[in-house]
Amino acid sequence: MSGARTPVGSTAGEAAKQTVTISFAGFNRAWAAWIGDRLERRGLRVVFQRWDSPAETPLVDLLRDLKLAEGRILVIVSEWYFQLGPRTHEEWNAALREVVAPDPSRFAAVSLTTAPVPSATAVLAATGLINLGAEEAERRLLERLDLPADPLPESADGARRGPRFPATMPEVWGGVPRRNTRFTGRERILNEAYHQLTTAEPGAGVVTFHGMSGVGKTQLAAEYVYRFGSEYDVVWWVNAEKRVTYRRGLAELAPKLGLQTGQEYGERLRAVRDSLRRGDPYARWLLILDGADEPDQVWDLVPTGPGHVIVTSRNPEWSEHNSMLLEVPVYDRDESVAFIRRRAPRLTEAEADQLAEALEDLPLLLDQTAGWLNDSDLSVDDYIALLEGGIDQDVVKVSADFPLAFQTAWSILLNKLRETVPESVDLLRLCTFFAPGFIPVRLLKEMPSDDLPEQVAGLLNDPLLWNKAINQLRQYSVVRLESHEIGGDETSSSGEALYLHRMVHQIVHDDMPDADRAEFIDVVRRALAAADPRRPTDTRLWPGYAEIVPHLKYADVLQSKDPGVQSMVLNCLRYMYFSGEYVAGIKLGERAMAAWRSLLGESHPRIWELSFHYVNVLRAAGEYERTEVLNRAAVEHLREERGADDLEHLRAASGLAADLRGLGRYEESLELCRWILAAYQELLGEQDSRTLNAQNNVAVSLRLLGDYAGALKLDQQVMESRRALLRGRHPWTLKSQISYAIDLRLLGRYTEAESNQTQSLRENRLVMGENNPQTLNAEYNLALCHYRSGERARAGELLVRVLERGERVMGETHPWTLMFACAQSCFARENGDIDDARALSEAIVARYETLLADTHPFVAGARANQALILRNVGEREHAHVLIEQALAGMTQAVGENHPWTLGCAINASALRNLVGDTESAVSLSKDTVTRAAEALGRTHPLTLSARIAYAADLRGMRDRRQAEKTEQEALTDLEATLGRQHAHTISARSRNRPYWDFEPQTS
Repeated sequence: MSGARTPVGSTAGEAAKQTVTISFAGFNRAWAAWIGDRLERRGLRVVFQRWDSPAETPLVDLLRDLKLAEGRILVIVSEWYFQLGPRTHEEWNAALREVVAPDPSRFAAVSLTTAPVPSATAVLAATGLINLGAEEAERRLLERLDLPADPLPESADGARRGPRFPATMPEVWGGVPRRNTRFTGRERILNEAYHQLTTAEPGAGVVTFHGMSGVGKTQLAAEYVYRFGSEYDVVWWVNAEKRVTYRRGLAELAPKLGLQTGQEYGERLRAVRDSLRRGDPYARWLLILDGADEPDQVWDLVPTGPGHVIVTSRNPEWSEHNSMLLEVPVYDRDESVAFIRRRAPRLTEAEADQLAEALEDLPLLLDQTAGWLNDSDLSVDDYIALLEGGIDQDVVKVSADFPLAFQTAWSILLNKLRETVPESVDLLRLCTFFAPGFIPVRLLKEMPSDDLPEQVAGLLNDPLLWNKAINQLRQYSVVRLESHEIGGDETSSSGEALYLHRMVHQIVHDDMPDADRAEFIDVVRRALAAADPRRPTDTRLWPGYAEIVPHLKYADVLQSKDPGVQSMVLNCLRYMYFSGEYVAGIKLGERAMAAWRSLLGESHPRIWELSFHYVNVLRAAGEYERTEVLNRAAVEHLREERGADDLEHLRAASGLAADLRGLGRYEESLELCRWILAAYQELLGEQDSRTLNAQNNVAVSLRLLGDYAGALKLDQQVMESRRALLRGRHPWTLKSQISYAIDLRLLGRYTEAESNQTQSLRENRLVMGENNPQTLNAEYNLALCHYRSGERARAGELLVRVLERGERVMGETHPWTLMFACAQSCFARENGDIDDARALSEAIVARYETLLADTHPFVAGARANQALILRNVGEREHAHVLIEQALAGMTQAVGENHPWTLGCAINASALRNLVGDTESAVSLSKDTVTRAAEALGRTHPLTLSARIAYAADLRGMRDRRQAEKTEQEALTDLEATLGRQHAHTISARSRNRPYWDFEPQTS
């Protein structure tokens, strides 16, 4: 921050007469900005001059250069101002006496510190601004500069919004780490980040601090917050190492923004992102994503809007996601030397330089080493000799990514901790069985204390010992306290959450005796199990699971035989399924299956329970062939071992039925579902949730077989029963509402479907979250409701949004994403860009042909949609061949009376007519009308389309009398069913031939 700004309400001539140069340490930038703003509002010209004090330049010369500045020089006095260099008080006293004392009127000062400063600072006659309110601080500032303190005219003061008074916090502040009072250097990066963010277009203000572990990316982001935070109304810091923790942290912002939401996790997340996008109630917001090393996991959740985003990451791929990359290197040597001398004042400049070279200028290592070296009698030469000679090369094994010096340096530091407070090493080792980063050590304090190992029990049950251990670790910068404790009493609040750097995490984890490893890992596993909310279907408890999940791997929970730990694993897997975290769920399921089979044996009851939940996640991701094999093996084993009416067998059989539906074997699935439903009804009664699930599955199978009326009847029963048995906002109840609306739409009851689906989508967004797969499905169905009702603009907008988010959340080959893509391609064919429609359709056909068997109905349906595109672009022969292939494939897959087959027939008759095969077209159209009336009813929209198409084919045969009669009857029924002004009615009246779009339906 340097240079001049044009003041409000003053002319250039006036400004030149009254100039103030503000000299400040970068650490006090917020105060400089506020002071400058207050002076500019009074017509002064302000020049900002950040004070730097390179060690090679004599202090007297630097002060003489400062005197060259125009106008009065206002020095912002603080301990940071005098520490830069660093310089001794003796140096400062001599320079102030030589340069400032002869001409004191050129200088003025304000003080921000009560710490000792050089005695000659008295010549500056600084007035104190600390512990004051904004009005009194401004009055004292003006008095010191001999300026009138009259109130500003209201118009002038309100002309623009300036920086906030630095002693007051932003309106919303959360998660920010404590300020590092030893922060050194990085001025270029801080200024570049500020420039990039403040000059970015709205929605594009994203900067990523990128660099290796240990270079201080997090500290740099924190320093940015404290320097520039006065320019924001909202500052929110989120741990972004995992998608689940990032989503949770962002959702917790909702109540701070004053958003009126319920307790549901998804509702809060949606409300926060919408609020930030709109800049309401706050447009000046800053969001920090700390540790976002996997951009693919979180980039789609980065808010847009008028605010700014800072990311810290080791991954340079953030540049591919509209972020400006700023590399954070190791310290420059002068920065290293300055930092070491502030951290270890007993060291000389030469010793600091020597140590910096040995430790390769890595900030994290400099911080930890200099901290304890300052308290040690060991000389720098002796320490470097230890580094070069090594202590025990087998003690610590370090990743090749880390500097070689890290290995021995950490061996020395751990020895120091063992000698002083050995319990601090125990606590540190416990922390390494959580994921690196933010560690919820409060879970250790909250777990049941019975049967704890003696070594750990003393640490966890003695508050004084606990705080002593934490303070020792903090003293040497091994850990830092979590941000939410800022402003609290350290002795009472310390230990709820700590931050442990990943480099330290790996070192300590590897440097552990086997006996301690077994003891400590068991404690952390039990702590995680005790924190299990135990209801993964309750969206209000999802934040609890989001906190647990990242630590499962590091606690190696899959190797535990503890039933409580195993139940926690299963609940986490279920949480991943319900929350739509399919990729993470599949990884956990795969690892658990392998581990538990080895640990427990192939036929252990836990294996079958795990298999059920794992297969659910696999199926949700479209892995039907894998799930069918797994489920069939489970069904056969459980039936043979426990009998057909065993509840575990019935549950596995339900999964098998779902696999059959995914594979397109709908009749088999329906038969199995009906048998399962009868068994549940006999064993559990009509109102058990498992019976209702079985009834729901029968409805799904009926819908896939084209029995929409039968599906509607069952879905309505299940929906009403779930509302009574569970609750209105239970995920399964919400899913039933979507199914019910789909049935209404497929029956042609578009107005009812649209009304029901609008309400259902609203509730899914509130409860499940905007990007949950179930919510996307609800939004997709509403888009089709709009489309069928003739509201094409609304439908098109929703379809684009759903497809984009589906690809981000679930991937391009997920069954639901392909379903969304089919609808978008069909919409684009009729209402958008035919080239885009063709490209998307070709991709869909290729993916279905790769993922599914050639006999699957989805393959035939996708080819039918592609044929319509080929027809529109004039490739009639190719289109004709493809639609005939689709008709034959669909007939074979689901039968000649299925609505999908009837739809293919409507399209096939049109193409037969187009290529001149009019007799065959009429024959097919007539047969289609007969079969559609029998299967769906005379006034179903699909039947009406078949009748209009039949009339067109009759005209092609010049049978005008029969064509007119058929057409008029169909138009009369269309008007009665859909209305005179419905898009389908108008189109039919204009003699536009109807077509049918294949819509893949999932279970």
